[in-house]
Amino acid sequence: MNEKEVEKLLHEKLEDGEHISPILPKGIKNYLIDIDGTICDDIPNEEPERMATANVYPDALKTLNKWYEEGHIIYFFTSRTEDHRKTTEDWLNRHGFKYHGMIMGKPRGGNYHWVDNHLVKATRYNGKFTDLIEKEVTIQVFDDGKHD
Repeated sequence: MNEKEVEKLLHEKLEDGEHISPILPKGIKNYLIDIDGTICDDIPNEEPERMATANVYPDALKTLNKWYEEGHIIYFFTSRTEDHRKTTEDWLNRHGFKYHGMIMGKPRGGNYHWVDNHLVKATRYNGKFTDLIEKEVTIQVFDDGKHD
């Protein structure tokens, strides 16, 4: 799915005359992928000169491009700043990453806990990029008063 198709899919939606958030079609995922330490060497913002020469993780390139070709939306979500955008885009393009966009300025420090009104799934990168598998895990959720 190219950028125009994504934009059309996420175009303004109305229900009963009111704007609503768009929902992706079943089976399509909106991936938010970190850059440093996830698809390439872990480069801190304090050493931006290294960003242009970071080593790519080949399994990340292969897997992300496969997901892109399958019609999923690929966004890079990085702690790099706007000052690093051009270098980062050039690096991604030079290595052949297919993606729809990039969001700069993710908070630094890790230990993220994302709260959203949309379904969110998180996968921690732990040294190998592969297709995702089903696995049962324990997660923290809001107490809705229903207990098993």
